[in-house]
Amino acid sequence: MSSGCCGPATTAEQAVPVTTAERTVPATGATPGPDHLPVAVIGAGPAGLAAAAHLAERGLDFLVLEAGSRVGASIAQWGHVRTFSPWKYDIDAAARRLLDAHGWTAPDPEWLPTGSEIVEQYLAPLAAHPAIAPHLRLNAKVTGISRAGYDRVRTAGRERAPFLIRLADGQEIAARAVVDASGTWTTPNVLGASGLPAYGEAEAAAFVDHALPDVLGADRDRYAGRHTLVVGAGHSAATTLLALAALADEAPGTRITWAIRGGNATRTYGGGAADALPARGALGTRLRALVESGRITLLTGFFAHALTVDGETVTVVSRDPSGEEQKVVTERIVAATGYRPDHSIAGELRLDLDAILGSTRALAPLIDPNHHSCGTVPAHGADELAHPEPGYYAVGVKSYGRAPTFLLATGYEQVRSVVAALAGDWEAARDVQLELPETGVCSSGLAEAQEARVGLATGVSGGLLAAPLPLATATAGGACCG
Repeated sequence: MSSGCCGPATTAEQAVPVTTAERTVPATGATPGPDHLPVAVIGAGPAGLAAAAHLAERGLDFLVLEAGSRVGASIAQWGHVRTFSPWKYDIDAAARRLLDAHGWTAPDPEWLPTGSEIVEQYLAPLAAHPAIAPHLRLNAKVTGISRAGYDRVRTAGRERAPFLIRLADGQEIAARAVVDASGTWTTPNVLGASGLPAYGEAEAAAFVDHALPDVLGADRDRYAGRHTLVVGAGHSAATTLLALAALADEAPGTRITWAIRGGNATRTYGGGAADALPARGALGTRLRALVESGRITLLTGFFAHALTVDGETVTVVSRDPSGEEQKVVTERIVAATGYRPDHSIAGELRLDLDAILGSTRALAPLIDPNHHSCGTVPAHGADELAHPEPGYYAVGVKSYGRAPTFLLATGYEQVRSVVAALAGDWEAARDVQLELPETGVCSSGLAEAQEARVGLATGVSGGLLAAPLPLATATAGGACCG
């Protein structure tokens, strides 16, 4: 995959110096901090660059800080995966307006893009746009966010202090507000079934890959002719299982075991021919056939508890709540167990996080996966994303905490609302709307047409509408939810 084009990055000398400049205490709802400072956007993925586009449209100064060496660095990690959502749902409205005005050739709106295509045909041109490129810094990893001169405890005058953003290279940047679109891709869940690392998980790290390895491409040699254990019941797991089955047709000795905590794989199989998303239904149908034929060995009631390395193999022990054990000896492990947000960089800010999901408490009941699928999450914006720390917002997949119900279209509406709030336009900020297609992702004929052109669409959680997990599936998001 080509490195894409990101335009000129702001140099270190152009970083805004830390300042404790005072101003009048802002009125309720006004943007905190000195007005002359930029809004800091953390992350140059779809949500972060959409925020940049909205900030540019409103004439607000901003600085985009991307930890990677390119925009869309996390998406590039699953560049080989095709989403379930067509282009017409994958492009933010403000971003499209900027690109169209600059002579951009839009991709086929009905095409289901791969992660690589999203980066190269959309994110890279957007980052290179003259309204964004001068405000973009690559290789700028944020390690901490606070208020200049204020820890989390100190209150008096807090709202007048600018945000202080510390980078991995020691630089510090001041900002009037922070839009954290850093995502969750770099913080996958552990393999251990109880949310704690399995015993020996760290020692066995060399045997473990997280969601969406490129089994048929760059990572082929790690899996060909070997026994792989795939752990997880979401679309990421299904994507990898289908790829491994295709590899087994080409590489003798390739064996596949699939382990899930549930008593059956009905959730992963989905609705088959009756599924509202045909590509997702086809995925489940093919996966079920592989299991029933014996090409994939399915282990149910599997709760990863301990890993033991023995030369070129690793033994994975499951211990269910009753104490019953299962064991699998394997050569590779794919931990398709989801992701979680890293709030540690904002440890000195006053966050109000839901105790279960790690989203804001106001957002949690709207996205709770125990009650919602990605298609039933209502539109929401600045009010639901606000913390007790005025001016700090986590957006995109990070805003959902551990909920796998994120959709890219939902994230675009988040950033539109948040930027409106930062501009002081609370009428627009609170006018949140979200129009999704009837099926939630694509029409029944779309996936069939796409499959005829390029094969079964895969996806990443949030696809359409998209987070960054995948299905053979998003997210990590083509279909939804993962």
